[in-house]
Amino acid sequence: QVQLVESGGGLVQAGGSLRLSCTASGRTFSRSCMGWFRQAPGKEREFVAAISWSRISTDYADAVKGRFTVSRDNAKNTLYLQMNSLKPEDTAVYYCASQLSPTPVGRLFKGENEYDYWGQGTQVTVSS
Repeated sequence: QVQLVESGGGLVQAGGSLRLSCTASGRTFSRSCMGWFRQAPGKEREFVAAISWSRISTDYADAVKGRFTVSRDNAKNTLYLQMNSLKPEDTAVYYCASQLSPTPVGRLFKGENEYDYWGQGTQVTVSS
């Protein structure tokens, strides 16, 4: 059974940092694009960051550029999101996602419907 499990969420003060992890089991995602999305209360789920399987390419939502860094360790089947200079508006449930099929080198996807597997989410709360 394929599973993506996020961890690392929590409560942090504005200006603080958190590192989210997403560990995959059941199959390898070492040749698939992976991404992070988030959903704040009363809002639609939105794209945060994505990374190609080769780690050549990354992309970020404008709201997090310069503050968040996405990375992955294919040997550990794990995706990371380092979040610095956190703001109250970053408060949301954060989800990791992966594609089912291998993706071309350097190719990225930002659409929610382009991902096949999703984690259960981890809550990030930033207090002011």
